[in-house]
Amino acid sequence: MIKKTILFLTLLLLILSCDSSDESEDVNVDNFDRGVLLSHLADNIIIPSYQEFSTKMSDLKSAGQTFVTNPDQANLEAFRNSWLQAYKNWQHVEMFDIGKADELLYYFHMNVFPISVTKIEQGIASGNYDLSDSNYHDAQGFPALDYFLHGVAPTDMEILEKYTTSSNATVYKAYITDILNKMSDLTTKVSNDWSNGFRDVFVSSTSNTATSSLNKIVNDYVFYYEKRLRSNKVGIPAGVFSSNPLPEKVEAFYNQTVSKELVLESLDVFKDVFEGKYKGNASANRSSFQQYLQALDRDDISSAIINQLAVAKTQLNALNGNFFEQINQDNQKMTQTYDELQKAVVLLKTDMLQAFSVNLDYEDGDGDG
Repeated sequence: MIKKTILFLTLLLLILSCDSSDESEDVNVDNFDRGVLLSHLADNIIIPSYQEFSTKMSDLKSAGQTFVTNPDQANLEAFRNSWLQAYKNWQHVEMFDIGKADELLYYFHMNVFPISVTKIEQGIASGNYDLSDSNYHDAQGFPALDYFLHGVAPTDMEILEKYTTSSNATVYKAYITDILNKMSDLTTKVSNDWSNGFRDVFVSSTSNTATSSLNKIVNDYVFYYEKRLRSNKVGIPAGVFSSNPLPEKVEAFYNQTVSKELVLESLDVFKDVFEGKYKGNASANRSSFQQYLQALDRDDISSAIINQLAVAKTQLNALNGNFFEQINQDNQKMTQTYDELQKAVVLLKTDMLQAFSVNLDYEDGDGDG
C-alpha cells in the first residue's frame, strides 16, 4: 500500500511538473483578446494594404512595359509617376515582414538602398546578372528603378538615349523588365498567401510565445521603425553611425526630391497601425496596440508614443524635401530629426514590449533597449 501511495505521488508530481512547464511557454497573464487584435490587423490593415499595393505594382509594371516598348518622354514621365505612387504605397506593407514575406526575403528584393551602380552596369555590360542571387539584393527593386529612371544619365534626353540608341539599349530594357517581373511575382505570392490560408494561421496563433503571431508581428513592427525608418531613412544618411554624413545613402537618391515624402508616408502608416487605423480611417470596434496598452492600464505609454511620433513628424516636416541637399546644407536638422525618432524607440522597444510581456527577437546593437 505504501509503495502504491509513493508511486501515485510520484506520478502526480510529474504531471504537475509537465503542466508547469507548458504554462511557462505562454507568459500571457492579461485578459486582452489577442485574437481580436490579430483579426483586425489581418482583415482591416494588412490584407487591404497588400491588395492596394498589388494594384499599384500592377500599374507600375504596365507603365514599365509601355516605356520599354516605346522609350519616349511621355512614357518616361508616366513610368516615373507610377514608380513614385507604388514606392509610397510600398511604405504601407514593408513593416509586415512575416509569413511568405519573410520566407521569400521580400524586402531584400524590393527596397535595399543604396544600390550598387557598379554591379548593375557590370551586369548590363556582360549581360550576365541574376536577381534571385542574394548578391543582387542591392541591384534591384525600387532603388534600382530610381537609378534607371532618374540617374542613369544627367538629362532626360541622355536617359532616353540609353534605351534607344546606346549599344546596350536592349540589355538596359531587359534589366528593367526583369526587375519589374521579380517585384510583381513576389508581391503576388505574398499577397495571395495572406488571402489563401496564412491569414487563418496568423489569427489563430494567440498565445504569448516567441513564435506566436502577435509576438512576431510586434517585433517586426518595432524592428521596422528602429532599423528601416529611423536608421535607414534618416540616421545612416545623416552620419549618426559613421564619422561623416553619407548623403548618397538617402532613399530615392537619384530622384533627389522625394526622400522626405517617403519617410513621412512611412511614419504616418506606422502611427496608423499603432492606433488600429487603415489609411487614416478609424475602424469600428478596432483593436490595436494602443488599445492593448490601455487595457493594461498603460495609457501613459500609449500617450507618450503618440506624442513622440507627432514631435518627430513636426521635425521631419521642417526638413528640405530633398534629403541630399538637407544633409549637405544643414545636417544638424537631420540629426535632430533622428534624435526625435530615437526617443520613440525606447518607448516602443522597452516600455511597450515589457507591457505586452514580449521579448525582443532581433539583435540590438544600439544600446537603447
